[in-house]
Amino acid sequence: MKILYGLLILTFFTASFCFSQDTVVHIDNIPAGGLVLNKGWKFKADDNPAYARSDFEDRTWQSINPALNIHDSLPELPKSGICWFRLHLSVDTSIRQHLALMIYQSGASEIYLNGTQIAHFGVLSANPKEIRAYDPIGKPVLLPENSGAHYLLAVRFAVQPSISYTLFTFDGSPALRIRVNTLESSMEKYYQASSSGLAILEYFRVGVFFILTIVHLAFYLFYPRQKANLYFFLFALIMGAGQITGVRMLVHVVEYKFYYYNLAQDLNVSSYMFLITALYILLGKKRGRAFWILTATIVAGIFLNAFTYSWGPLISVAISANIIGLEIARIAFISVRAKKRGAWIILWGAIGFLLFTLAYLLANIFGFESVIVVSNFQFINVAFNFATLSIPIATSIYLGLDFAFTNRSLTQKLSEVEKLSKKSILQEQEKQNILAMQNETLESQVTERTTALTRSLKELSETQAQLIQSEKMASLGELTAGIAHEIQNPLNFMNNFSEVNKELLVEMKDEMNKGNIDVANAIADNVIGNEKKISHHGQRADGIVKGMLQHSRTSTGVKEPTDINALADEYLRLSYHGLRAKDNSFNATMQKDFDPSIGNINILPQDMGRVLLNLYNNAFYAVSEKKKQQSEGYEPAISVSTKKTDNKIIISVKDNGNGIPQKVIDKVFQPFFTTKPTGQGTGLGLSLSYDIVKAHGGEITANTKEGEFTKFTVQLPIS
Repeated sequence: MKILYGLLILTFFTASFCFSQDTVVHIDNIPAGGLVLNKGWKFKADDNPAYARSDFEDRTWQSINPALNIHDSLPELPKSGICWFRLHLSVDTSIRQHLALMIYQSGASEIYLNGTQIAHFGVLSANPKEIRAYDPIGKPVLLPENSGAHYLLAVRFAVQPSISYTLFTFDGSPALRIRVNTLESSMEKYYQASSSGLAILEYFRVGVFFILTIVHLAFYLFYPRQKANLYFFLFALIMGAGQITGVRMLVHVVEYKFYYYNLAQDLNVSSYMFLITALYILLGKKRGRAFWILTATIVAGIFLNAFTYSWGPLISVAISANIIGLEIARIAFISVRAKKRGAWIILWGAIGFLLFTLAYLLANIFGFESVIVVSNFQFINVAFNFATLSIPIATSIYLGLDFAFTNRSLTQKLSEVEKLSKKSILQEQEKQNILAMQNETLESQVTERTTALTRSLKELSETQAQLIQSEKMASLGELTAGIAHEIQNPLNFMNNFSEVNKELLVEMKDEMNKGNIDVANAIADNVIGNEKKISHHGQRADGIVKGMLQHSRTSTGVKEPTDINALADEYLRLSYHGLRAKDNSFNATMQKDFDPSIGNINILPQDMGRVLLNLYNNAFYAVSEKKKQQSEGYEPAISVSTKKTDNKIIISVKDNGNGIPQKVIDKVFQPFFTTKPTGQGTGLGLSLSYDIVKAHGGEITANTKEGEFTKFTVQLPIS
């Protein structure tokens, strides 16, 4: 039994030793870039301080690789709460350098070595709301001893709830990635990253875009007609901002990485729209379907960056950037075939972009991205820089050459202009000399003629003013007879009612003396009614007088709302009675068709009254003359109508007189032209009417048929 018991104990310890050997990560060599600890880790979603001790048994824990992406590669990590990682680690005796752990993470952690806490990053708490994830981005943690040492590395870890992650971070958002490296190398790499933030190639790239920004802004300001320089300036400015913002600038707070690096990528991708716009302008291409598809793809990529983890990067980086490169290569190739000057420069830039992008992808696929090309520059970084700069540098060279060609062309034209200017100056001087001689001769003649013309113009102006005033006075005189007839009616009514009232008052006095109060009151009521009629006809006479005064006074030039129908009717009656005052045997039929929907319009009533009066007088004169010639079978008739159509008022005055001969119809609105016999007209009536209607923004036209009718039409705007 004792032997059997001993064998069982020996078997147990042997198995334990063998198991422990399988789970211990042994380090016997440190590569140049350090050794990533991505194997041998144990994991448990629980929190116990005992988990930090080296003697704690973790054989039942779950195996895990915490260096994987925290977003979608580690579903076993709890979204809330604390978990532990443990790793057994040994260092070969051949390693003599001091070692350090370079920590990269996307959560909050406390790091223990053999039960002793050696570092902590972020804020760990049992309350998920207080957890704050922090990425030290390679900050070294010293291993206390090296040669032949055995370590138990324990990490207390928590994920910050409800934060977003992005693929655009240069470290790939690992949950916990620990890289073992020599202390000297670790310090050097961390110092380079944290002190500068930008590697040498990145400095170079940012510097290139800064120079391109300044140069092409200067090009555009010097020659604004070349819009390609403006768009290329915007491309270089936005791309440079994106490079500075996101390539290697360190963001330790994990919560901010999503916004920071997405902004950088959105700037980089959106800048390419300005680049391709500049190239479309340079190569003389129209922005067609391909351009708008690219625009939609970029906008979709930016939108998806904000709401998805992988679709946004796929569209905005893998698809958009490469399609833009292919589109640039396409339009450059077409331009080369069309023998567009300098298009081959753009084509070589596009080819360079495609080749270096292919090299970048192959390096990632076949794993030679870390191969050193020259002076510690990795192949993948060199390929990325050449891919990024190929098209912009080619475009800048093309724009520079275009600017040089433009400048040379302008210089040649300027030289030609200077030669022509000198020649023109000499010719001008000769002309000036000739003109000076001629001017001396002409000045005396001009002075004499100017004096004579000035005197003639003054006399003509005075005569014209007298004639215009004479026309106005003649118009007023023609109104006088009509107004006298109009005012006679209310005066007759007033006289008649006054006589009646006189008789009624005598009768009322008699009745009152007799004591017949009721009869006296009835007579008084009749007197009061007659007084109202006297007042009414007095107001009517007053209105006629005011109308006459308004017609005779000078226009104020201020338009006022006027009932055009009432104005047309009033002047028609005044004109008719004026003619009958001269010839009481004259009679004419007057037809009126006024549109009641017109209402009031803004006009100068005195001026428009003169127009209507002139048209009526001419119409009555025409039918009167025809009546004298054809006394039998002819009935003089005049029709007046108003009509509202669209935004115009149309006033028509038609007579059935002898009409106007066609040979003179075009002259009727000319000053001093008249068809009346000498001494019966000044020839200014229709001329003044034409000017008044034009001043109102309207038109006046004449339509006639000789021997049958004449029709004048006035069109006035409503507003």
